[in-house]
Amino acid sequence: MVIKNGRVFLPGKGFTDCDLGFGELIEASGSLGDGGYDASGCYVVPGYVDIHTHGAMNLDFSDGDAAAMPVLADYYARNGVTSFLATTMTLKEPELTRAMHAVRDAGGTGAARCAGVHLEGPFLSYNKRGAQNPDNLHAPDADMLERLNTASGGAVRMVTVAPEVEGAEEFIPRTAGICTVSVGHTEADYDTAMRAYSLGAGHATHLFNAMPPIHHRKPGVIGAAFDSGASTEIICDGLHVHPSAVRMAFALFAGRLSLISDSLRCAGMPDGEYELGGLPIRLSGGVARLLDGTIAGSCISVGEAVRRAVSFGIPLETAIEAATIVPARAAKLDDCGSLAPGKRADITVLDDQLNVKAVFIAGRQYIM
Repeated sequence: MVIKNGRVFLPGKGFTDCDLGFGELIEASGSLGDGGYDASGCYVVPGYVDIHTHGAMNLDFSDGDAAAMPVLADYYARNGVTSFLATTMTLKEPELTRAMHAVRDAGGTGAARCAGVHLEGPFLSYNKRGAQNPDNLHAPDADMLERLNTASGGAVRMVTVAPEVEGAEEFIPRTAGICTVSVGHTEADYDTAMRAYSLGAGHATHLFNAMPPIHHRKPGVIGAAFDSGASTEIICDGLHVHPSAVRMAFALFAGRLSLISDSLRCAGMPDGEYELGGLPIRLSGGVARLLDGTIAGSCISVGEAVRRAVSFGIPLETAIEAATIVPARAAKLDDCGSLAPGKRADITVLDDQLNVKAVFIAGRQYIM
């Protein structure tokens, strides 16, 4: 297959006017002859990678329903996402085990690929739990994580932990050999966060949210993530984080900041009443909140995050990297995230307004 006449986002080169050839894997770029998909006037970018998404279309990965996977995979693909991590909430182990089994048993759908699991809970701080259910919080427990990883078929790619919680110092080095350990939902100060990164943590969950704010004498998790070289992620909807702080984050974490959706089951749905990890939420005017007013996750896609990042002044090339190769590296997904030869042929074609025109998954055209 050949995509013709597009502005192709090539690693190390940025947007280049050329053709792109591929089978199941990316093969070559350049002038590749006649025929194929005509992408004239369009951007040709790697398929987006969402490493933090709970669900959409009134479905949630925490429900533990394998039948939901094709619907969710289709939703992601239609928004330009070709790989995602099924992200679970703070739940009891039996419920999390059912969710792991659902991921294990879902199989391929031909749409966006579930590339693994992000366990956002339950190893979090009570005071920084955000919209997570406090009744289900659990001390960091490496044995429990190993059981959940086995239940998922070895699919756990990321886990969020509050490093100040008792047991975290034993948990982090054991778990870092299994998946990316992310610092989040935490009250940790700078020294505690730096200790976590020295023990093997390598990421920070939804920068600015559910963590202490940065202060010139108390740099906290944000300062520690910067100094340690950790990767980070941000909810770029303009609601969770002010556009100015988005711009600062991109400057501070150049090449290390991922755009995530943190989308809930209300993504793709009208305003109304929904549920999140056993707690009721209300979606109104594009904002999801608990009934006490606490802001929950988002109702956007990574595709929308890219559009909003660009509208906030982030260069398009930087926003595309933050939606593709940066999250792929953070989750140790070595087979996707760029259009380099040998990578999966996961490709998103965008019009000049950054709307999805076509999506190819492992070389097969899924969205026209």
